[in-house]
Amino acid sequence: MGKKTEDLIAEVAEPIVAARGLELVDVEYNKEGENWILRVFIDKEGGVSLDDCQEISRSLSDSLDANDPIENSYLLEVSSPGIDRPLKTEKDFKRFTGKLIDVSTYAPINGQRKLTGELLGLEDGEIKIKIDDQEVAIPRDKIAQTRLAIEF
Repeated sequence: MGKKTEDLIAEVAEPIVAARGLELVDVEYNKEGENWILRVFIDKEGGVSLDDCQEISRSLSDSLDANDPIENSYLLEVSSPGIDRPLKTEKDFKRFTGKLIDVSTYAPINGQRKLTGELLGLEDGEIKIKIDDQEVAIPRDKIAQTRLAIEF
């Protein structure tokens, strides 16, 4: 079975992004209307600048044109993951421990599929969050999505 397009792009993008002291957060490849959109999300401590995004976009575009891993024509977008960034890796969960997160699950946990709480950490394949002074452990394989919550 072949690799997903996002995985192929991540393999090309990772060394380009890392060489500039940045982190590859996520890759999305979706059809929107008539167009295919390739979104590459990058980050670093203190946030990314427009110059960071432009530099990665140029370098990645050149590399993708040379390697040509995508059959369709597409639009390339390089940006930061935003204030409600997804949390996917162990590094993400360690970096954002103590922050408020939103967790969406495939099936209800304590009667709810959407939970918001303080991230306590990732341990033994479970995300631990604090909701109303109670610790809740959620197995990662039960989680559809985890994002930083927007605090007002």
